[in-house]
Amino acid sequence: MTTHPHPLSRLHLPGGTLLDATGDGPWHEPLLWYADRPARPGDWARLYEAGRPLGLLPVLMETGRGDDGPQDWELRPGRTSDPGDHDAEQVLEEYWQDFRFAEEGLEELIRWPGTAPAPAAAPGCLSPDRLAAETADIISDSGRLALVPALRSADIPAAIGWSGPLNHDNDVARLCAVLRSWEDRFGIRVVSLGFDTMKVSVGRPPGTGAEAYALAAEHLAFCPDAIDAELPEGLRMYADMELLGQEVWSFWWD
Repeated sequence: MTTHPHPLSRLHLPGGTLLDATGDGPWHEPLLWYADRPARPGDWARLYEAGRPLGLLPVLMETGRGDDGPQDWELRPGRTSDPGDHDAEQVLEEYWQDFRFAEEGLEELIRWPGTAPAPAAAPGCLSPDRLAAETADIISDSGRLALVPALRSADIPAAIGWSGPLNHDNDVARLCAVLRSWEDRFGIRVVSLGFDTMKVSVGRPPGTGAEAYALAAEHLAFCPDAIDAELPEGLRMYADMELLGQEVWSFWWD
């Protein structure tokens, strides 16, 4: 039987670490390469160009809140399913129903409104990959770059068994199914991960209030902690302030 070298072994990478540590013990192959030094502008684009032909994608690993990086995050790849096994709208509706039953006085949220339509791309807008690189450059001083074996950006959390949303769902692949849908509809790219935080760039953000409000329901289901204003009025406020025309979405799970 012919064995193929791991894609991370086929690149001449700068100083860094091949990480195989998980919350369940060493993984059978490297989950990611993690740089030894803080990211600098231009690093993302260089790693993207070198890694993408080999099935490797960059992501910023943000440190802070007392952790030193992904080696401290208790990654759980062995407990993570395949994003392709899940339907994004079904996942969102299940999250919505779970949230509705956990809260009181939210009559407006009784029925799942369905997923938002894909907005039209604005004339002259950057490609999703170019926007991701520019977004990474802007926030590059907040972390270190990693390369992850993944064919699409939406799958990066599942590929490493990221456990950031553990209190919301213990299988991050279900959230990745939603990220895949957002990748298709809104041109998102996963730009950074922290212990329990995520930032994505948005190549096609909603351009009208109606589009933003429809999308806000998905965000509430995906990450209820992201909307801290009183509901249901807070949903409109979140749509107007955090989604309408915004090229970066930020999430945090308690």
